Amino acid sequence: MSAHVVVRDLHKAYGGVAAVRGVSFTIQPGEIFGLLGPNGAGKTTTVECLVGLREPDSGEIEVCGLDARRQPRAVKQKIGVALQATSLQDKITPREALRLFGSFYEGRVAATELLERFALAEKADAPVDSLSGGQRQRLALALAFVNRPQLVFLDEPTTGLDPQSRRELHAAIARMKADGHTVLFTTHYLDEAEHLCDRVAIIDRGRIVASGPPQELIAQSSASQAVTLVTSRPVDATKLTALPGVSAVTTDGAEIRFQTSHATATLAALTSLLTAQRAEVVELQVKKASLEDVFLQLTQEAKA
Repeated sequence: MSAHVVVRDLHKAYGGVAAVRGVSFTIQPGEIFGLLGPNGAGKTTTVECLVGLREPDSGEIEVCGLDARRQPRAVKQKIGVALQATSLQDKITPREALRLFGSFYEGRVAATELLERFALAEKADAPVDSLSGGQRQRLALALAFVNRPQLVFLDEPTTGLDPQSRRELHAAIARMKADGHTVLFTTHYLDEAEHLCDRVAIIDRGRIVASGPPQELIAQSSASQAVTLVTSRPVDATKLTALPGVSAVTTDGAEIRFQTSHATATLAALTSLLTAQRAEVVELQVKKASLEDVFLQLTQEAKA
């Protein structure tokens, strides 16, 4: 099956300032694809070009097998979109909003079905201005599904939500994949990208600096692992700094924290050091690098 999204050499500038500079990527059917980057990196501009809200300066965009630049109306029948903010009349109700949005499409899902699916049935006839932040975000997702989309674009859907609402949105996004939808997902929360996404692309200063499954990016990265060590007696910090791969050493009595880029070599040398200093290990914790560590490393390298 052909890719649901193909982007080739996408460029977009505003007043001579390049926002997107040669971005290329593909999204396969049925996967959750994360587009990650710092503020101003070009994420939202890229998404807006894909859904037809911005006209790119150059580049090719295929969405669901269609040329998105030449067939924008046809593309809109196949996609659903939830942007960072969804503006609705204060007194419109979720039921009314779903019926209104559904009227724009050739094929549509019944409002009652979407209200049930996104846990809005109890608020179906309440004015939008009375909904909580989490309920408004669930309504935005429901509106993105009124036309039975093949592909769904979610631009930072969990920003500003409390932990419970974020968890509910995560479950809704996971269900999209289970139901066979393809999802493009942008977020500033790297932990949720690591948990939800099949593949991610990290964009910085308008360029893709890395892409692939989160665990592969983590495995390939030189991002340091964090080590916490508690010993039976204090250990000389200067000797710890001399161990292979060790950096950022801090001590608090018998507790030691440091970073290592070579965990196996560091721990082997650490064992010899502790034996020489007659210190026993009371507690040892090694935390692997995360997608956030990889993200910070790559975006900092791009600025260097």
